Amino acid sequence: MSDPLSRLLAERSVLLADGATGTNLFNMGLQSGDAPEFWNVDHQDKIRALYQGPVDAGSDLFLTNTFGGNASRLKLHHAQDRVRELNRAGAEIARDIADRADRPIVVAGSVGPTGDIMVPMGTLTHDSAVEMFHEQAEGLKEGGADVLWVETISSPEEFAAFAEAADLAGMPWCGTMSFDTAGRTMMGMTSAGMVDMVEKLKVPKPLAFGANCGVGASDLLRTVLGFASSGTERVLIAKGNAGIPKFQDGHIHYDGTPELMADYAVLARDCGARIIGGCCGTTPEHLRHMREALDTRPAGARPTLDEITARLGGFSSASDGTGDNAGPTRERRRRRG
Repeated sequence: MSDPLSRLLAERSVLLADGATGTNLFNMGLQSGDAPEFWNVDHQDKIRALYQGPVDAGSDLFLTNTFGGNASRLKLHHAQDRVRELNRAGAEIARDIADRADRPIVVAGSVGPTGDIMVPMGTLTHDSAVEMFHEQAEGLKEGGADVLWVETISSPEEFAAFAEAADLAGMPWCGTMSFDTAGRTMMGMTSAGMVDMVEKLKVPKPLAFGANCGVGASDLLRTVLGFASSGTERVLIAKGNAGIPKFQDGHIHYDGTPELMADYAVLARDCGARIIGGCCGTTPEHLRHMREALDTRPAGARPTLDEITARLGGFSSASDGTGDNAGPTRERRRRRG
């Protein structure tokens, strides 16, 4: 337990992670098509505010503004030679915010997919993916990240490449995939498949693994139940979106209320997750309600699918992706309040 995340997990049954990065940056003025990572250098005051939000809301860990900080994605902005710089800067600001807090805060270095498709369907090779992830990991390490955190991954091959890169960097890591296609990732991975993949990794296993983003909170919790039903003893992560995105008044709005996300947090805990946060649309206000709910509501039995849909709304598909029918798809509805 030499790393801060393992120490916190040993002390507490549940940790609250952060919320959205992109959603909150757009609220600060980021324009569609811009590289958020540039703000780690050009608008450090706004990145400090981004990080301070979850800390003030009660989060135990937050992710850096480095999701698209690999060479492939930065090449779209002619910045492929700035990978180390931008990742280091994002982590340095985070380290300062965390160190100023009045309690232990874990800085998780966010790493997203490369944006390329791996062979044989695409052109990205395993070695090239490892190299890109390793370069980003070293920048995050230099900036003071406590743990690497790969997220929104669809391909098992890309997940494995990141795991190898984390090992090369000598960093502990966590990993989540996005189950956004009828209970599977875009590349066909199921919750059971992810558990099996994690156990078969040839490099050090993640401190925690799970799901993020996806379709909605109900679907994500069904995936978490899939992880838990496998019997895995590893720490599970749940980072669901704040409701469903809708285009309103010229921008994307997520319809999940703070009260709904509080219910989601408690249900995620009862499903078996120990690291619980939000993804797209989740603001510090949502996190405050999640923190209060986790602190004040007693733990309950593992919820049924019917209990999840009654509290959070229906699933987007009848199947959880494993071939087992999850019951009738219910019409998604907004919670009152």
